[in-house]
Order: sequence, then structure tokens, then C-alpha cells
Amino acid sequence: MRSVELGKLYAPGEPIVRQGDMGDCMYVVQSGEVEVVQGTTDGDQPLAVLKAGEFFGEMSLFEHEARSATVRARGEARVLKVDKRTLMRRMTEDPMLGFTLLQTLSHRVRKLNAELRAARGAR
Repeated sequence: MRSVELGKLYAPGEPIVRQGDMGDCMYVVQSGEVEVVQGTTDGDQPLAVLKAGEFFGEMSLFEHEARSATVRARGEARVLKVDKRTLMRRMTEDPMLGFTLLQTLSHRVRKLNAELRAARGAR
């Protein structure tokens, strides 16, 4: 018996979200990997590679701003789209989900701060 697969299957290189587009949902990588890149005048700047269980696009749930990066499949990837209502319901059912979300965001800020310090020291 085959298990039910949620989410959408993306082909290698297929964009999931595009920098500059407006967003109203976040995404969870279910299988495979996705790459996060930011377009610059020098081309795409790689920011991260996310694997199964990791998420992206969460900022659009908290701020109504344009996407800050493009995310595309790195190889074949299955990705689940999560809207704000669904996330809020799931956090009510499982408060640890909210803690895990905050923990990941905190880790990302700490990593960015370290990269900024390193870049300033390289000048």
C-alpha cells in the first residue's frame, strides 16, 4: 500500500518561489533539497541549501513584503505549501511547533550575524 504524498513535486531547477514576488505562505521541504539564492547585479548569490524537514518563506506569514530570495528545487524535491491559517491551527494543536519555528529563526539570525561580522572583518 502506497502512503499518501502531500505537497508538490518539483523538477530539478524548477522555482518554488521567486525573489520579488508577494507571498502569503511558507513551505516545508518533504523530500529532496532546495536551494535559496538571492539575485544580485553579479548574478545569483547562493544563500542556503535546505533538506527534508526544513522550511522557508515563513517571513511572508509575518510581514506583507516581497520575497527576499528565490528558492528552487535542487534535484527532484517534494515541498508542502502551508498557509497562515494552517500554521496557526497546527501551533494550537502542538505548541512545540511554534517553539521549533522560533528556534530555527533564532539560529538563522545568529548565523547571519556571524557572517556579517566575518565580512566586516575581511575589509
